[in-house]
Parts: sequence; C-alpha cells; structure tokens
Amino acid sequence: MAIPDDIKLALSNSLAECGITFSPEQVPLEHPATLEHGDYSSSVALAKAKESGLNPRALAEQISQNIGSVSGVEKIEIAGPGFINFSLTSAVFASTIQDARGEGWGQGDVNKGKKIMVEYTDPNPFKEFHIGHLMSNAIGESISRLLEFSGGEIKRANYQGDVGPHVAKAIWGKIQLKDATWGEAYVHGAAEYENHKDEIEKINKHVYEKDDSEINTLYETGRTESLEEFEKIYKILGTKFDYYFFESDTAPRGVGIVRAHPEVFVESDGAVVYKGEDEGLHTRVFVTSRGLPTYEAKELGLAQLKGEIWGFDQSITITANEQSDYFQVVLAAMHKVLPAVAFRIEHISHGMMRFADGKMSSRTGNVITGTSLLLDLTDAAKMRAGESRAENSEKLAEQVAVAAIKYQILKQGSGKDIVFDREKALSLEGDSGPYLQYALARTCAILAKAHDLGVLGKPDVAMNPNVVTKLVYRFPEIVAYAASKREPHLLTTYLTELAAAFNGWYAQEQILDGKPSAAHKVALVGAVQATLRNGLWLLGIPAPEKM
Repeated sequence: MAIPDDIKLALSNSLAECGITFSPEQVPLEHPATLEHGDYSSSVALAKAKESGLNPRALAEQISQNIGSVSGVEKIEIAGPGFINFSLTSAVFASTIQDARGEGWGQGDVNKGKKIMVEYTDPNPFKEFHIGHLMSNAIGESISRLLEFSGGEIKRANYQGDVGPHVAKAIWGKIQLKDATWGEAYVHGAAEYENHKDEIEKINKHVYEKDDSEINTLYETGRTESLEEFEKIYKILGTKFDYYFFESDTAPRGVGIVRAHPEVFVESDGAVVYKGEDEGLHTRVFVTSRGLPTYEAKELGLAQLKGEIWGFDQSITITANEQSDYFQVVLAAMHKVLPAVAFRIEHISHGMMRFADGKMSSRTGNVITGTSLLLDLTDAAKMRAGESRAENSEKLAEQVAVAAIKYQILKQGSGKDIVFDREKALSLEGDSGPYLQYALARTCAILAKAHDLGVLGKPDVAMNPNVVTKLVYRFPEIVAYAASKREPHLLTTYLTELAAAFNGWYAQEQILDGKPSAAHKVALVGAVQATLRNGLWLLGIPAPEKM
C-alpha cells in the first residue's frame, strides 16, 4: 500500500476510535502549500469537528494521539485551526531517489486494462493547418501520453474533413487560380462564395457523387498534397496516429443512421433536423435540403465507425470550445440512436489563441497559421541554438520552437484562452518550455562531469531531504492526478516548480566537491534528470541533452 493510503487508513481508524465513521477513501489528504508544513496534510478534523462535539484543534489532537506509528511517517504535528501534518522519513526519500533513477519512473496503473481512443488535431485537407490545430494537437498528444503512462492502451485518432463545402470552395478557387496553393485557393473560394454559390454547390455535389473526371482529379490531387503536408507537421510535433478517419467515409453512414430513425430526426423545410429544445438544447440540421449530410450527421457516422474498428472503453474527442454546443446536441441525439457508443464518449474543449503583441499575421503578411508559427519560432531560436553545445543546431532550434509553443498551450487549463507571447515563450529565464529543456540539459552536463570524475550516484539515508528531493517524490502522484483530470497544465506547473527548485539548489550547492555527500547529490541530480525527461515526454516536448 502507498504511503498516502496508509495515512488515510490510519486517520480513518483513529476517527473510528473517536466514534466517527469515515472511510479511508473519503479522508481528505493533500500536500501542504509550503514544505515547512510537512509532506502531507489532512483537514479531516475540521470536516468532522461538529459531528464529534469538539473544536477542530481538539479533535485533531485526539486523532493524532490515537494514530500511533504509520509506515514511512517520521513526525505528526497539529497546525493552525486543526490541520494534521505528516512528515516522511529520510529513508522514504532516499528510496525515492533510487526509484527515480530506474526504468518507468512515474508510471502508474490506474488505467490498466482500459482501451482509450483519443481523437485530436483534425485538420481539414484543402485548408491551412491553423493555430487551433496546434492547440488540439498539443493537448491531445499530452493527454494520450498521460493516459498511456498510467497503464491505458491508447489509440490516437485523427478525423479530417475531406468532403464538404470547404473542399468545393478550394476546388473552385484552384480552377480560377491555377498557380495558387490549396490554402490560397480555399481562401479565394470562401471569399467569392456568395458571388458564385451555384457553381460551388455543384462542385460540392460532384465531390460527393464522384461523377466528374476533372473534379475527381483536382480532388485527389488536393487531398493527397494536403495530407502529405500534415504528416510533415506531425513529425515535427512528435505525433504518430493509429487511425485516420475521413468525412468521406462517415458521411454515408451518418445519413443512413439519420434516415433509419425518423422518430428522432424530423423534417423541417426540406431538411432533416434534431430538435433539442425539449432537453434545453437547440435545433440542428443533420441532413440538408439538398440531401447532403452536415457535420452533425457525419459525427454520428464517425462514432459508429470508431466503435466497429476498435472496441474501446472510452473515446475522447478534443476540439475548440466553440464546438461545445454542437457536441451537446450531437451527443444528445447519439444517446438515442447509438446508445452503446454514446455513453463511452467524452468531449474535451480548448480555448483560442491570441497574440500578446496583437499581431494576427506573419512576417509575410499572411494570417498566422500553425505552420508559420512553427517556422517563425524556429528561425528565432536558431541564433541561440548556434551558440549551444548541441551537435545539430538546426534540430535544436526546431526542438526549442516546439517546446516554446507546447508549453504556452499546456501551462494553463485546457478550456482557457491563451495569450501567446513570443519573447516569453522562447525565454530561458523561467515559465517556458526552453527553461525546462535547459534545466534538463544542465542535469545531463553535471552527470557527464560526474562520470568523468568517477563519482557514482548513491542515495544516503542520513541526508536530510531538501526541497528538490521532496518535489521529486511527488512526481508519480502528479502524473496520476493530471491523467485523471485530463489536465496537462497540472504537470506543467509541477515541472516548472521542480526546475526552479533544482536551479536554485544548483546555484548554491557545490555538487562535485569531493566530499562523501557528493554521491548523494549526484544521485539526486539523476533523479531530477529522470523526472524532467519523463515529464517533458508526457507533455510531448522534446528533451535535448545539450543546449
């Protein structure tokens, strides 16, 4: 049993001696805000004081007297109005340092045996890979890794709109502007849509029915070129998908599901809709008056297709929060027509990105896309990378750019909007991805020097745990909590705190000083290295060893 569980059980048993029933699972236990207050703290006395007839501090004292000894706990103290604080033994922390340097540090099993599909990124062929796709990718990849690290079997999925009005607009634009890129063709087609609506709608119908050779050729060319460009971006971002789903496959399924359930979907002005007003939602069209499926119908087909391809226990979909209302209606309809799949689907939404300097366009004057942001930051990082100790400065610049972007996205709750600041994103002074990378590189340099000097890391039970040691101890708990909450920002905050504590310790401590304590300090550096490396991997951030 883990130490937190031991403490909860001891508190529960002590409460029972006071005549109060409180199961171990219900006992509140957390890490204190400051390390001076111990390693764990419980407010159970405050929660149960009224029931006991005592004031919280008196109950806390009675509880602590009943507890006796708890494995791994060195000291129990009462603080403030009645908090019960627990300090762990130095042996626990020495063991932690040793464990951290082994394989799989931080891994858990809370999701063991669960099959989880995570769908994210979802760029549409024929259009640019925009900033929202970067956000979805960063969040989705990190959540996938957190769930994987906690024992789950994860399949990554990417759902892309390769049919629909945007495709018709791009093809029309390409016919008009033969030398334009597909992104430029789409922009032109979208701008001219109202002036050429009938022409573009005809193209849309041809795309679905595949009955025009010229349209078919343009379609296949554009689809292939777009998907190849997306793969280049996925490689840079460190994502490899297991399944690719396309609207061309989900569309006919969606129409079939809608047509098969007239008791759920009704006709309205020639279209087929789902009326959600009775459930506090709103009406949405699932099949247009032209007989074509909307995104809503395709989403039903996607859910059905996912379930057939892989029998998941849970399917998580990550999109911008502007699609939250849309998803509520789709899920309401899905619960009626695909109940076996619907109850296993979870939707996570993310906010929008804006820029601190107010700019919404790149150096070339174009609207900032995900691709242009990556390129701009890579260029900005090249000068610093050229001055580094890295063997490949070009690769390091790219890794720093990815870190800068992902950290800014992942440092706060998924549902919040993000203000992207280029200078802060690339800073080595803290609160940035490159700051975490640099802290890791520092551990690598120290350990390389220790190796050259023949200093082997060995934890010493006699050494009092410092702030760095106590933070390393918390890593597995942070990973498990972040995975359960589907919130990478919890891990991001922790890693930044650990890096700051390590850098502060390094600035004040002579690690390789030739004293017997050097072996313990080297072991601690190794534990920090493993924690930062695994933590960066969980965030999907590259972990260069030299900077």
